[in-house]
Amino acid sequence: MKTQVKALDPVFAEMSAATDRLLWDEIPELTTREKVLLCLTADVCQQTLGLPFQQHVTMAADCGLSADDLRELLRFVAYDSGYPAALAALARLTDLEREHALPAPTGQGHEVDAGGTGSPMPEPMRQAVAALDAPFGTYMDLQSRMRAGMRLLSVRERAFITMTVDVLFQTLQESFRAHLTRALGAGATPEEARAVVRFSAQFGMTKAWRAMHVLDALLTELGTPPA
Repeated sequence: MKTQVKALDPVFAEMSAATDRLLWDEIPELTTREKVLLCLTADVCQQTLGLPFQQHVTMAADCGLSADDLRELLRFVAYDSGYPAALAALARLTDLEREHALPAPTGQGHEVDAGGTGSPMPEPMRQAVAALDAPFGTYMDLQSRMRAGMRLLSVRERAFITMTVDVLFQTLQESFRAHLTRALGAGATPEEARAVVRFSAQFGMTKAWRAMHVLDALLTELGTPPA
């Protein structure tokens, strides 16, 4: 893969390699698995489904992420990235698995409670959204309820994924606060939360810069300021 990038432009390849060394070698707060999941999340949200997505899918296989894990990621992120973006990534993933003889999915998934009622979201949040627009609140209930049974990705991983989506889309108000709170509730430290935002700088430095300001303010407000 590095050879392909160097063939395209050797100077760009040098810059990319230096960036990778900094982000992958000097952010020990995140595991390799978590970093790969966040890269794939960015690929879906930004629709970089060519060489970057191929590279990250290969890395996912190398670090032990299964085809079922990757499909749960796409199912999970679909409500934030948009279903069309997640579907495009799913089609591309299937092609890559076939082209590179990667393990196929086993069909492992979760129960989709599409016909149920209620939502696992905190009740104050549900009420606030319903007050804003009741049909939109129903839509959010459905999306959160359909994902409640996911177990292949940990709560911490899902929180970090949604924080990255917030950085990418600059949704740094209600949703970023909710996702940060979820990460902290799953045992993440303030420094690990900062590492998530820092890692996202490769997908847009100015977006990460703005998110870092918001993160610091939220951590202080929540009584967990960074060391």
